[in-house]
Amino acid sequence: MNHRRVCVFCASSTRIDARYVELATDVGAALASRGLDLVSGGGSVSMMGAVARAARAHGGHTIGVIPQALVDLELADHASDELVVTPDMRTRKAEMDRHAEAFVALTGGIGTLEELTEVWTASTLGMHRKPILVIDPWGDYAHLHALIDHLVASGFMRPEAARGLHWATSVDEAVDLLLALLGMHEGRAPQVDEALEG
Repeated sequence: MNHRRVCVFCASSTRIDARYVELATDVGAALASRGLDLVSGGGSVSMMGAVARAARAHGGHTIGVIPQALVDLELADHASDELVVTPDMRTRKAEMDRHAEAFVALTGGIGTLEELTEVWTASTLGMHRKPILVIDPWGDYAHLHALIDHLVASGFMRPEAARGLHWATSVDEAVDLLLALLGMHEGRAPQVDEALEG
């Protein structure tokens, strides 16, 4: 069966509270249990490793995408069903995007923020029509959410762009929403002029 592929952006820091690793575990398990395969950053540590291990444990297919420099540091998830090694970070992001049909962001650091905003920007420009979802059970992105509202109110961001980022506070809510969004977007090609109007 050809499963839909969801890219999860999340932390690789080992200094974070254990509840975030548990959240990543729950996300990996829920995606696989609902027939969704995983695209990850290809790391074996912290949230990144947890989401992939949980997905495999529940029958999901995992694709890890990691730059050679991190493989050299022995951080790669060599248990991935497919491990794609790229020459650099830019190529890594492009490969993750290419393999995914939707994107989910969990709490993370500057890398997670960069990945999230890059795919969101591409979506607002009509370069893809893949759903983008943030799972934020503890309000870590509350300031980002407030900033987005401020940017819309100040005229720096169109309301349509803000609505392109979907939010959930639980894993079950997120996966239900993700499946609905994948169904809505199935078969629709990007329309650049449609995305830019407003």
